[in-house]
Amino acid sequence: MKIIDVVFALICGWIVNWVAFDFAKEYGYDFGYWRWLLSWVLPVVSLFCLWLAQIIGRKLVFVFQVAKFFLVGVFATIADLKFFDFAIWICSFFFVLDLNIAKGISFIFATLLKYWGNKHWAFEKPEKEGLKQEMVKFFLIALVGLIIDVALFRYFTQVMGPQFNTPVDVWTKLSIIFAALVSAVWSFSGYKFIVFKK
Repeated sequence: MKIIDVVFALICGWIVNWVAFDFAKEYGYDFGYWRWLLSWVLPVVSLFCLWLAQIIGRKLVFVFQVAKFFLVGVFATIADLKFFDFAIWICSFFFVLDLNIAKGISFIFATLLKYWGNKHWAFEKPEKEGLKQEMVKFFLIALVGLIIDVALFRYFTQVMGPQFNTPVDVWTKLSIIFAALVSAVWSFSGYKFIVFKK
């Protein structure tokens, strides 16, 4: 594995820990001194899974690509989640921002991160020829992903509503994650076979 693979896997593990601890705190769980030890579990698991995917990827190349795509997606989803929270918070000083609009804005921000991460890391296609066509294809795939993402977010938050006595704030964050996971299936297929095909 390259150094960037190791560093990015560890960073993704740490930011997932950060979000997991946020969720736990909202439910009233406090890990106390165990938090330090637990903060190393997901980075190590993330790195181990990427290493395992690399080994399997020697026979099936797409497995390593899926693992890196997944890590880029995790990073972008957490950026999506935090940017969503930030957009709601910053706009609350001036006006009430509709949740669907905030979700659309945060999705676009996350998509820019995904473009860079998938192009240069997951699919390793750094060449610049045909960049305009590539970006158009990427954003068309992302636009369909946006429709899937926002529609599912709306369904989970406004049609389905919080389940299992989950607080509304936590359910909203979970809805962002659920919507991102479903749209990720569409996105990987489109990026691999249309945008970054070699």
